[in-house]
Amino acid sequence: MTESPATKPVDGEACERVKNGLKPERNGLVRSLHRCHERQYKHHSLADEEEVHTASHYGSLYTQPFLESFEETPMLVAVLTYMGYGILTIFGYLRDFLRHWKIERCYIAREKEEQRDFVPLYQDFENFYTRNLYMRIRDNWNRPICSVPGAKMDLMERMSNDYNWTFEYTGRVVQEVINMGSYNYLGFAENTGPCADSVAKVTAEYGVGVASTRQETGNLDKHEEMEKLVAQFLGMESAMAFGMGFATNSMNIPALVGKGCLILSDELNHASLVLGARLSGSTIRVFKHNNMQSLEKLLREAIVHGQPRTHRPWKKILIVVEGIYSMEGSIVRLPEVIALKKRYRAYLYLDEAHSIGALGPRGRGVVDYFGLDPCDVDVLMGTFTKSFGAAGGYIAGKRELIEFLRSHSHSAVYATSMSPPVVEQIITSMKCIMGEDGTTIGRERVTQLAENTVYFRRRLRELGFIIYGNNDSPVVPLMLYMPAKIGAFGREMLKRNIGVVVVGFPATPIIESRARFCISAAHTTDMLDRALSVISEVGDLLQLKYSRHRKRPLAARPFDDSVYEDIDD
Repeated sequence: MTESPATKPVDGEACERVKNGLKPERNGLVRSLHRCHERQYKHHSLADEEEVHTASHYGSLYTQPFLESFEETPMLVAVLTYMGYGILTIFGYLRDFLRHWKIERCYIAREKEEQRDFVPLYQDFENFYTRNLYMRIRDNWNRPICSVPGAKMDLMERMSNDYNWTFEYTGRVVQEVINMGSYNYLGFAENTGPCADSVAKVTAEYGVGVASTRQETGNLDKHEEMEKLVAQFLGMESAMAFGMGFATNSMNIPALVGKGCLILSDELNHASLVLGARLSGSTIRVFKHNNMQSLEKLLREAIVHGQPRTHRPWKKILIVVEGIYSMEGSIVRLPEVIALKKRYRAYLYLDEAHSIGALGPRGRGVVDYFGLDPCDVDVLMGTFTKSFGAAGGYIAGKRELIEFLRSHSHSAVYATSMSPPVVEQIITSMKCIMGEDGTTIGRERVTQLAENTVYFRRRLRELGFIIYGNNDSPVVPLMLYMPAKIGAFGREMLKRNIGVVVVGFPATPIIESRARFCISAAHTTDMLDRALSVISEVGDLLQLKYSRHRKRPLAARPFDDSVYEDIDD
């Protein structure tokens, strides 16, 4: 086997020979991925405590350091997590047995008598998981809010008398909850200010609904204005908008590729991308998350072997990646993906749902973040649901691509046009980011988000938590691991007036349950400090400070932030 250029030493440096991705498996080593122009950190003696540094021939593609960290799950924690799920499963089957003999008091978990002869609507395990695991912590999800989901929000209190199968509202409102879960990256989810005023004016003029598709009588001048602005914002020839972000992926990928085409998809791509790929009828091959060696291997095999059985060349090869991965907090290695795409003459589909507005000095996404030419991306997709505080999604690219989608995309042909107030929210917020409103508010929000992100991530590491992802990603996963701690963390945080999102299996690997924080430009330093204080308090209560690479606080160490102190197990 020949050595990949990505793992060869550069300039005489002895670099660790590792894969070009983040993890050898889903549960990998601590990975701090530095480019070759950065000096290496001091390695620990134990293999599972090393920080692996990668020097590659792609280093010249990066104009700034690219740092991501994924710390290994401690062995004891992994064992206890598996044991926790095992115990829950055993007791679940025991409770099902007791329900069968009408000994278990929670009868609502059983099938209704009149449905006994029906074919089961769910698979056996899904039904079992819902009854016995999910229901224990269901109160952590679908909480109704009764305010704008800004930096703070109001929650309607609810209670359950039947083990979370149904809820009753108490009539009490929990006010001033610090919102650490919404995708309100730039703080445009607000009911005051220029965006809200402009939306109110358009609502009075156009109404709320359009009641038609774009191809019939639902094409407003506002839609045309928005699409021209989106293309200008992204630096692309043309763009078109859709009423739903999920459908933007799931309905447009089938219009672009089909039978005889090959889709190379990152293993952690969003469900909308996965669904779109499956609906297309194309052959799908999955490469390891952000792993350029894995992607290049699949590209080589696709070129050499062609289609199965016939070995004819593929009609198209489409690489599908995301800008920011919403569960990992990692950023796509876009310069390397583009280099591979050009080398093997493939097409690139980039989903910027979480990165548009949240990355780059001008807030124009991961392309802006790396200082790349947007024309190098063939299909540039994104959503308006996050940074713009609106709804829907867009696709941008060459004019011929957009005209093709206007007549071939199910989402364009059959879906009702976007609501005028939503369109106006997009236009106003986008002009604010671009500075076309005559202010610097947009640029200040982009800068504030970047500062908040770096500060929040650094403080969590100093407190001893294991967090995943890129240093510049506003999506911050904090690892919980054990199933009992998923519900406990969400409840304890809410008791202290902090609203968070907790995620567990099957949305994540079984031993990688986590809390996911989304940082916003609307968060003040006081809010972040309050949240960090509560997170630390709950972390001590639930024993969540698993990291063995805790950084010393800035006041206790020199400016060199690569210095670590060992934490005894």
